[in-house]
Amino acid sequence: MLPLNTSDISLCPDEIARFSRHLILPEVGMEGQKRLKAAAVLCVGTGGLGSPLLLYLAAAGVGRLGIVDFDVVDYSNLQRQVIHGTSWVGKPKIESAKHRIHEINPHCQVDLYETALTSENALEIMTPYDIICDGTDNFPTRYLVNDACVLLGKPNVYGSIFRFEGQATVFNLDPESPNYRDLFPEPPPPGLVPSCAEGGVVGVLPGIIGIIQATETIKIITGIGTTLSGRLLLFDALTMKFRELKLRPSKERPVIDKLIDYQEFCGVGGSAPGQEEAGSVASISVVDLKALLDSDAKDLILLDVRNPPEAAIAVISGAILVPLDSIEDGSAIERVKELSMGKRLYVHCKLGGRSAKALIALRRHGIEGINIEGGIEAWSKEIDPSVQRY
Repeated sequence: MLPLNTSDISLCPDEIARFSRHLILPEVGMEGQKRLKAAAVLCVGTGGLGSPLLLYLAAAGVGRLGIVDFDVVDYSNLQRQVIHGTSWVGKPKIESAKHRIHEINPHCQVDLYETALTSENALEIMTPYDIICDGTDNFPTRYLVNDACVLLGKPNVYGSIFRFEGQATVFNLDPESPNYRDLFPEPPPPGLVPSCAEGGVVGVLPGIIGIIQATETIKIITGIGTTLSGRLLLFDALTMKFRELKLRPSKERPVIDKLIDYQEFCGVGGSAPGQEEAGSVASISVVDLKALLDSDAKDLILLDVRNPPEAAIAVISGAILVPLDSIEDGSAIERVKELSMGKRLYVHCKLGGRSAKALIALRRHGIEGINIEGGIEAWSKEIDPSVQRY
């Protein structure tokens, strides 16, 4: 149980009325509610996972919430990031979250850190908090949160989501508990796991996983129930099934005695396996592509490797749709060879990552091409705003 001091904690009449359904639970009661008020929880990220997590921790009566985020609210967030509203589009997410939290629980202290979490600031930011909740969506920050939690001896309530699948667990509950490096000893090659921006996510999924994270956090604070420590909970929304895997500390996991450069560790910049190959893909800007298309070059072919549902939203005129999956499984190789015969091949996707992967796969079959930096997103921003962004 967390060493929380509740001797100076009291609940005012408004709080007693507000949390009455907790107070009548024998497992929580007055002491458990005081522990919630005495607790300080830091949430890294206020997106899909952070939104329900923060909402329910505030509603439960956690006395102090810290939020780390430096993004602004975008229309594409509103499908799943339920702490934000339309009136907050274009404004900082942390301010939006604070406003909503205080509507739910005006007694909650909310600390805002409008910055990226880095090796330079992580320990300072995380030190005042009892529990750290990982609501991030990238591997460098997940390793950073994990390692900082290990160094500080703090529980790490973890969740992740992708398309229709999610997972959750509790890392570093005590010195003998598994941590994130027991689940992922090494980061995957850059670009192997698409982001939600490229892969998509069903809107309710982060709500389910974020609420599981909130549940685990409340259990750790109050000392009730059995946590997910040592168990990885897997959820598939399409089949509505939960599975569970055992997690144990690995004898081979490295000793964590300092924070490192996590961008370099995860190969963001060219140090991970496969990154050198990806970095060797030739590329041009959308401005250069526009000039080529305007020149009416007859020896040019533009390939779109996004998925058909994306192409139904927006296209670059003249592009031929050949999804990445059909290139990687080999079924579209002959078609691409025929299309590119005697022509200069240019390839785009949404942001530029999948098109680079496609070119790497095509190169193995003797097909060379050039990547479009920033993909159709950059085309919409810099060339043709009438192309719908998504």
